[in-house]
Amino acid sequence: MERDEPVNGPLATLTIVASLVLAAWALVAAVRKRPPDRSHLVGLAVLGLIVVALTVAAGVAIAGGERPASMATFVGYLVTIVCLPPLGAVLARMEPTRWGSVIVTVVCLVVPVLVLRLEQTWSTVSSG
Repeated sequence: MERDEPVNGPLATLTIVASLVLAAWALVAAVRKRPPDRSHLVGLAVLGLIVVALTVAAGVAIAGGERPASMATFVGYLVTIVCLPPLGAVLARMEPTRWGSVIVTVVCLVVPVLVLRLEQTWSTVSSG
């Protein structure tokens, strides 16, 4: 019987795609030596909401009795991924140069890596 895995579905794919699109958009601004503008900050806010939805889905699954093999590692990745978009927005606002756009780019490249690690951690389910 195949289980429904909350971090290995359409919401995870949406998170990865949205993050990579925003990373590309911020990279264009960085290459053009432009600071992050409102569109980058709105993009980070939207990405943050998508990440919160992914976190809630994982929390619901955990509350329902499903468990990843290493709960501490999984929770660590969840906390990190939830903190990244708002932290990136704050740091980008503090750096109103092209480096602010680089910050947005880097944050948006780290988010998909964390989603993949969440998927890997979840798919290794403990037997008890």
